[in-house]
Amino acid sequence: MAAPGSVQKSEEEWRAILSPDQFHILRQKGTEERGTGEYDKFFSEGIYNCAGCTTPLYKSTTKFNSGCGWPAFFEGLPGAINRSPDPDGRRTEITCAACGGHLGHVFKGEGFSTPTDERHCVNSVSIKFAPEKSSASQ
Repeated sequence: MAAPGSVQKSEEEWRAILSPDQFHILRQKGTEERGTGEYDKFFSEGIYNCAGCTTPLYKSTTKFNSGCGWPAFFEGLPGAINRSPDPDGRRTEITCAACGGHLGHVFKGEGFSTPTDERHCVNSVSIKFAPEKSSASQ
């Protein structure tokens, strides 16, 4: 995994490697429309990496169907995700620890039957899925 804060690029460099939607969400803290993301109802086995810098963020085993309209995870990989309160104090933003890309928000205490009682509400545009490799190919 990349060291925290290790991926630093200028705005021009980010614009060159990200799609307009990725740039808007990852670098400008945008949000994709509810129910439109490719990973909302996607449940294959593998790892979800940061779409900006490819740092592994979530295991598929932590993904669950929250019904919120965005991919939901109950925990990230250790050290991969930073949390910071939104300026209004109502929500907690989650970002990639390596590149600072905006992922979404984390919510606690909503009563989901997950081990952490957290919901990481993540924009599909912020992540890229990598399928789990079979043991035969390792």
